[in-house]
Amino acid sequence: MKPWQPAALGAALLITASPALAGEWTGYVSAEARFFQNDAKDPRQHGGNLSLAAQPEYYAEWDQGRQSFTFVPFARWDQGDPERSHADIRELTWLMAADAWELRAGIRKLFWGVTESEHLVDIINQTDLVESLDGEEKLGQPMLNLALIRDWGTLDLFILPYFRERTFPGEKGRLRFALPVDTSRPEYESSRKERHVDYAARWEHSLGDWDVGLSYFHGTSRDPRFTVRDDGQALLPVYDLIQQWGLDLQATLGDWLWKLETIRRSGQGGPYQAAVGGFEYTFVGIAGSFADLGVIAEYLYDQRGREALTPFADDLMLGARLTLNDEQSTELLAGLIVDLKDDSRVLTLESSRRLGDSWKISLEGYLFQNIAINDFLYSLRRDDYIQLEVARYF
Repeated sequence: MKPWQPAALGAALLITASPALAGEWTGYVSAEARFFQNDAKDPRQHGGNLSLAAQPEYYAEWDQGRQSFTFVPFARWDQGDPERSHADIRELTWLMAADAWELRAGIRKLFWGVTESEHLVDIINQTDLVESLDGEEKLGQPMLNLALIRDWGTLDLFILPYFRERTFPGEKGRLRFALPVDTSRPEYESSRKERHVDYAARWEHSLGDWDVGLSYFHGTSRDPRFTVRDDGQALLPVYDLIQQWGLDLQATLGDWLWKLETIRRSGQGGPYQAAVGGFEYTFVGIAGSFADLGVIAEYLYDQRGREALTPFADDLMLGARLTLNDEQSTELLAGLIVDLKDDSRVLTLESSRRLGDSWKISLEGYLFQNIAINDFLYSLRRDDYIQLEVARYF
């Protein structure tokens, strides 16, 4: 357990147990099964796999709603990979709100960005990579956040006093590099290591049909590069100091959504630029039904090319989002990402449906096709899988 976690957990238990803060508990518990089409290349890696997860949430407010407290712990047990059996505090946040400002302190999880295929500007939270390959699951980040709310937009200022290391599948886990990542020996550019204080700022505003966000980050990169351990049997993550400027735009023009995220980063082998942009067009009420069909196209670019710490340096993403708008909130998202240099392809599927008032079933799948030997995803070429999850909400 990291040094900040016992104090954070103790504070959460003390506050939630206080009669003066009688709040509400919600959340979910879930069971997940993954089925792999192929045997792993490394015999240490597991095949089909089961896991259980829980994420309760406690919320309380007082002072006529001007102050609130949120506590969201998370835990997973995994059958095949000890590194995926883990726990985290996703949120542990006190909020003080006024008409023109908001102050938050504690551990938070927040999201920046507008595009579907990759979230370049989303840099505050660390990726919880053992949870999902898409990078959308995040670890809680300790922070102090002041938001200034004005007619000219909202300006968020952040102090981030502690760095969270990325999680990686272990040597028994699937969807990992050919060599496992040794998370016990991370390397840092900063002499303060995980205690380096990071800073960030973001301005966002709506201008007619346009939603605009400008962001700045100075601190330890959430995206590590890697070196090979001395014995050649594992990779070591290296966390560099960076500065990053980000811009995200979204224009809502009738049934069209036009989206752009772009960054300029220095440090970590930079400076370099990266961008992802495209559109989503929605066919409303297809075939006279209540269902909507969104068609998505995005282009992904990274100036570093094959040296990028991402598989998406010159890629095209095509997708379709079906929303039935029914009582069960049935949704389906299918996507295809094609590398325009070597024709490597990744097919993805996400779907979900509520069952009654308290249950939800979700299906997720990845298919890796024609993955070139020099592609970032080459080590995953045998990891095609389907994942079924059933969750009970309370």
